[in-house]
Amino acid sequence: MRASAFLYPWDVEGDPEAAGRVAVLGVRQATLASAYHSTRALTPRHPRHRVVTARHASVLYPLDGRWNGRDLRPYPAGDWAPGDAFGEAARALTDAGLEVHSWVVLAHNSRLGEEHPDTSVVNAYGDRYPWAPCIAQPATRAYLVDLAAEAAVRPNAHGTELESLGWYGLAHLHAHDKIGGVGLGDAGQYLMSLCFCAVCREGYGARGLDADELAAAVRAALEPRWRGAAAGGEGGAGGAWAEIERLLGEDRASATRAWRDDTARTLQEAAVTAVRAAAPEGFQVLLHADPVSYHCGANAGVDPAHILSVADGVVVPCTGGTGPLTPFAEQRADAVLAANFTVVSGMGGSPATLERDARAAAERGATHLRLYHAGLASDGDLEAVRKALAAL
Repeated sequence: MRASAFLYPWDVEGDPEAAGRVAVLGVRQATLASAYHSTRALTPRHPRHRVVTARHASVLYPLDGRWNGRDLRPYPAGDWAPGDAFGEAARALTDAGLEVHSWVVLAHNSRLGEEHPDTSVVNAYGDRYPWAPCIAQPATRAYLVDLAAEAAVRPNAHGTELESLGWYGLAHLHAHDKIGGVGLGDAGQYLMSLCFCAVCREGYGARGLDADELAAAVRAALEPRWRGAAAGGEGGAGGAWAEIERLLGEDRASATRAWRDDTARTLQEAAVTAVRAAAPEGFQVLLHADPVSYHCGANAGVDPAHILSVADGVVVPCTGGTGPLTPFAEQRADAVLAANFTVVSGMGGSPATLERDARAAAERGATHLRLYHAGLASDGDLEAVRKALAAL
């Protein structure tokens, strides 16, 4: 199985040994961030620093002229990745014999929401989610499509992986997150992630829903959760979606999902088309994806058949199990199906079981491996990865 390790440019820049250290793991590819959200990241082997604080979502290369005069535009990185950090890291990785693919985070940007609050998802209570741009808004969609094309097609990049190309919602590893005190379950997460900005309200209306009545229904459905009632009804026939239908009513639930699914699909189509138009022939385009279309987050909820008719393949989170691979494997035999495993022990990964886990993924149709994250892992974790890849 072809394996790739995720990296940030600051893992490589300023460390002359970094690229070679990744190459000896046995991977053939590096998936290198070119546009990324705010983060605080460990760099356990870097000769100049141990912690990098990226204070806001940013691009890690110089912007081109397409953004001149536009209100919504990417933010250059600060001192954590100045200049063409992506380009410098990509050259070092290429010189070490690795094929570089760009890693582009799209609809996840707290600074965008803080400086342009009208772009954010608004829940049924009127709360804005500044980390979650509403992907139904025309200006936001245009921004995301252009960002996808620019950040994906960088010098020395042979392909791209597009993350967060879909709906973001309540669930988000925000700074000092303190939203776990009430168990919402998947159904509650969906309800708390429905957007009620002006564009989404019109979208609901076009599907026969009164947005005010829908918001009231969402609030009523959530009220038992706030009082401490356990999230229930998701383990039976139909799972979480059946519970959503019970809480909202089947017609309301179906109409909200149709609006959101169509909005995400058309954005994904537009973004991939823009990347292909900017890219050389043979440039690979993958999406980080979840096979349940109403799920929100970095791994965008998609319809497997649709997304594999648009992109060359998907990257699927498998640290919690390889089951999510199956719906994609059933659709298209020639698609790239990359199983993504966390290999950082301190972040819930299990590098010691990577060989076994990779074989289980291959049995479910995985053709590639993604390893999150070579820059964050300890020496011991990386050695376990090296041994596992050698055995595979």
